[in-house]
Amino acid sequence: MSVSRFPSVVDEITVRLIAAVVLGIGVIALATQQWWLYAVLAVDFVLRSVVGPRWSPVARLVQRWVRPAVRRAPVRVPGAPKRFAAGIGAVLTSAATLLWLVDVVTGSAVPGLLVAVVSIGVVMVLFPALEAVLGLCVGCKLFGALMRLGLVPETVCLECADITRRQRVVPVP
Repeated sequence: MSVSRFPSVVDEITVRLIAAVVLGIGVIALATQQWWLYAVLAVDFVLRSVVGPRWSPVARLVQRWVRPAVRRAPVRVPGAPKRFAAGIGAVLTSAATLLWLVDVVTGSAVPGLLVAVVSIGVVMVLFPALEAVLGLCVGCKLFGALMRLGLVPETVCLECADITRRQRVVPVP
């Protein structure tokens, strides 16, 4: 089995279902203060953003068990903004994991570490909730803004750069 890269086109319904799973894990982490769950999310986000959903346990779970139960036609959207959003998740959950580990090692000797972990946790509940419930991808919006500013080249996502391409059906690979 070869290591795949992130697909150029993804199914929005599947992405929203993945966000719902992330939301559930984030809520459990916050409610129970089981900060090690951020390490689980960090690994998943890193895998998803670096090598694609094929290696992500959460994405695989959703693709195999959850998505087939949802009887909606695929909604094809560009993959690059979703990959960027997964990268944001990777950074945030990795930071939360690192801060939690520092807190464990120092025995809460560093003021504000748990406040930072909880703050990141709130973002890791808010962002997936917006995606899962409303279909609003904050990372995708940021990606679009970075493209408009010229900080992300149009070649990264031609579908994102050319509004007319959004009107056409893009085949899922």
